[in-house]
Amino acid sequence: MALIKKKKQRQLAEDELIVLDNVTKTYATGSPALNGVSLTVKKGEFVFIVGDSGSGKSTLIKLLLRELTPTSGDIYVNNINLGRLRHRQVPKYRRNLGVVFQDFRLLKDRNVYENVAFAQRIVQTPSRLIKRNVPAILSIVGLAGKYKAKPKELSGGEQQRVALARALINKPPILLCDEPTGNLDPRNSWEIMKLLEQINKRGTTVLVVTHNREIVNEMQKRVVTMKKGVIVSDEEEGGYIDEN
Repeated sequence: MALIKKKKQRQLAEDELIVLDNVTKTYATGSPALNGVSLTVKKGEFVFIVGDSGSGKSTLIKLLLRELTPTSGDIYVNNINLGRLRHRQVPKYRRNLGVVFQDFRLLKDRNVYENVAFAQRIVQTPSRLIKRNVPAILSIVGLAGKYKAKPKELSGGEQQRVALARALINKPPILLCDEPTGNLDPRNSWEIMKLLEQINKRGTTVLVVTHNREIVNEMQKRVVTMKKGVIVSDEEEGGYIDEN
């Protein structure tokens, strides 16, 4: 009986934080949402992921969150091979990720303070530290005076700041943002992007999926462009490429 060789764990370089190695994800329909994607994001980078609807951006985020697993290929995040994670290990893995969505996903029945503190209670942070940490992060996102307000009393930009504070309160090394300005007007969109830039300068690695052409072109960060499940461009100080 032939022995099956166990695939070797890839050794990552010290500064490699996210690595996709020839990743394909095929849904039941048969057509691949991602097709042989390889991508490396290093510690401290700020990366835009852009592309039309159906290009594979959302699938990429879901794979990094371990909501999906690849059909083939390997994904490493923070030196963890996501393909080897057991289901019960996923919640602990996700604690190393800050995540911000387009629709805020705040707890509507709780005030700003409680929305942010919730993330600390999940990881069983002592109450005395929560009382110190929450005001500190609210100050960073410019909401120090709004801690008693309920989400419905806040503007869209303020709600996204609360979501950002909640994502950052546990000091994750990686921040994933899926269309973070999608529901915001231009002024609030820029304020959120400036906050993300400040957070990046403090050492957090930031990935932003966006359709916002003006922001991508103005900020001149690394831009990874996707089309029909493949990466068609990866440029330092890049811009939004029209893919017709």
